[in-house]
Amino acid sequence: MSKTSARQKIRYRIRKKVNGTSEAPRLSVFRSNCDIYAQLIDDNNGTTLASASSKQKDISAQKAPKIEKSKMVGEAIARKAGELGIKKVIFDRSGYIYHGRVKAVAEGAREGGLQF
Repeated sequence: MSKTSARQKIRYRIRKKVNGTSEAPRLSVFRSNCDIYAQLIDDNNGTTLASASSKQKDISAQKAPKIEKSKMVGEAIARKAGELGIKKVIFDRSGYIYHGRVKAVAEGAREGGLQF
């Protein structure tokens, strides 16, 4: 079994239990080799409420390690959620280990005022 197919199995297992609503959307994290992306998703309506990534101009312009940029992405998604009036979210690690950049996004979102 390859690394990606193993992560996909874990991801499906997580998604059976994790479901976002309009009051408490799902904070989904995707990690590529260079960048990291976060989305607030309302699964009931099937819509993305807000998104943030390390490709945004204000984040990518800073010369910082990937973990620092991941924390900035978490703070950015928390800021956007605050503008929408969202305080509580459900964290979806998408099959990644809760460590490193994924953990940094979660910590940045918590510091930005989100609860999960």
